[in-house]
Amino acid sequence: MALDMSRPFTAARARNAGLAHLAATQGQQSEFVQFVDGDCEVDPNWIPTALTALAAEPGLAVVAGRRRERFPEQSVYNRLIDAEWDTPVGPARAVGGDLLARSAAIAEVRGYDPTLIAGEEPEMCLRLARAGWGIRRIDAEMTLHDAAMTKLSQWWKRSRRAGHAFAEVSWRYRDGPEGFWKRETMRPLVWAVALPLVVLVLALSVSPWALLGLLAYPAQIARMALRDPLRQDRWPRAFFNMLGKFSEAYGIAEFHIRRLMGRRSGLIEYK
Repeated sequence: MALDMSRPFTAARARNAGLAHLAATQGQQSEFVQFVDGDCEVDPNWIPTALTALAAEPGLAVVAGRRRERFPEQSVYNRLIDAEWDTPVGPARAVGGDLLARSAAIAEVRGYDPTLIAGEEPEMCLRLARAGWGIRRIDAEMTLHDAAMTKLSQWWKRSRRAGHAFAEVSWRYRDGPEGFWKRETMRPLVWAVALPLVVLVLALSVSPWALLGLLAYPAQIARMALRDPLRQDRWPRAFFNMLGKFSEAYGIAEFHIRRLMGRRSGLIEYK
């Protein structure tokens, strides 16, 4: 099927269109549905393993497993993303684009929000949880992903998109009891906006010695690296996590500025 491109594209809208096409061609709703990003390949053993997990727990709406990078050796950025996919097994707050879901649960919450340019999977997971459904990560190989990330500019755009997602979803649910993505939104603002502004104001108005406050950055990088249980690339991972706070803050600011202007953001793609 071809997606109607006369309307603004979002991955969420494409997923919903795929669901509708599946229902239309089969004549009835399938009991389960597998979602997979276009740059991923599903492991041959994943679907039967995931189906077993869903069958064992009728209250589960979604299961996800281990996504891995196809070419981690090609760049430090690919390796950092591969480590990012290594998430804890068990009940989860949210999952990413690859998942096996119970169709009835997805239909109950009306699928993905087609207006979101990023963060549509965690947002849907929040609505599923509010409807009483469970979400779980299981210890199984799920997909191979090709980030194809070789440049700092790509990493920056990806982090900027994450910041935009944090801002938009947390704003929509700002009154919710979950505090969804509030920390993820506040951390970039503290490290990339509040801290440098405070140091600059104190340096200009009190003493140049206040510039020593910038040592908080290398101190935090060292703290994150030394606490990282994964030894490979722990220092680059800590460095880029800190650097990413600045691009995330950019995405947060971008969302809110456009929101106040009554304008919507376009897609933020890194490849």
